[in-house]
Amino acid sequence: MLKEVVLGMDIGGTNTDFGFVDENGKILLRSHHNTTDYPTFDSFVESIYAEVVRLEKENDLKIVGIGIGAPNGNYYNGTIEYAPNLKWKGIVPVVEKVRSLFNIPVFITNDANAATIGEMIFGNAREIKDFIYITLGTGVGSGVVANGQLIYGHDGFAGEIGHFTAEENGRLCGCGRKGCLETYSSVTGLRKSAEIYKKDFPNSILNKYSFENLTGKIIYDAAKNNDYPALKAFDIAAEKLGKVLANVVSVTSPKAIFFFGGLANAKDLIFDQTKYYMEDNLLKVYKNKIDILPSLLKGNEAAIKGAAALAWNEI
Repeated sequence: MLKEVVLGMDIGGTNTDFGFVDENGKILLRSHHNTTDYPTFDSFVESIYAEVVRLEKENDLKIVGIGIGAPNGNYYNGTIEYAPNLKWKGIVPVVEKVRSLFNIPVFITNDANAATIGEMIFGNAREIKDFIYITLGTGVGSGVVANGQLIYGHDGFAGEIGHFTAEENGRLCGCGRKGCLETYSSVTGLRKSAEIYKKDFPNSILNKYSFENLTGKIIYDAAKNNDYPALKAFDIAAEKLGKVLANVVSVTSPKAIFFFGGLANAKDLIFDQTKYYMEDNLLKVYKNKIDILPSLLKGNEAAIKGAAALAWNEI
């Protein structure tokens, strides 16, 4: 008897990972493609289709749905829309193309929303109906769940907490605006802060590294050795994040906020500090009610499980 699974697919600007995931969130089989190898979305999908069909037959699996997480993925329209880091420009009719080949239900959302659903279905938020999910990586992604439902908004693009203004006329963001949260509270923002402050401290460990070679791990290790510019970089990241979350809380009143991603791995330098700044800026009625917790999803599985959870949640 064939085992029913869904295909969870994470489309990134450089790499695409996909896996066969059962209803309990276990990845039974996974594979990888280089997104940049395919000049058109049609050629990309055809290559994925050929491999998936082969693996499905070889392993006695039956795919009953497909979930896709992608940058600028639009749940309502079934499209990727103007994703800056993908070769396929403009509006890409993802669901239409994939469904025409596989002839099964296909769903898409942006990568952060997919991870949010993954936490809701397979992670620490299984019993929570109101929570916020924050991905702290190269940028700041997010998903907001209220009353047990992911909030998409009228156009499919709700929940972009990373682009809340954290500093008026602040750092230039990749979106073209200034002062967005992700310019301070992402790994990229952490590096920028460290680069600024290390110049005033000649004895800082960080002065051994150029900006191009400065990584989050290097800054973390320096902070653990009480290096001031490194500690300051983490403090700025936590301060901006905490203040923005205090504003977001007043809209959805979540029970918990989950952190995931590279910066979240520095748990001892980001969780407590963010909680402090959030509480300091909260309206009194919300104080001491909200937990900040780590995601249960593992880094190398989260994207696939999140995309798979999208499909299981829908079907």
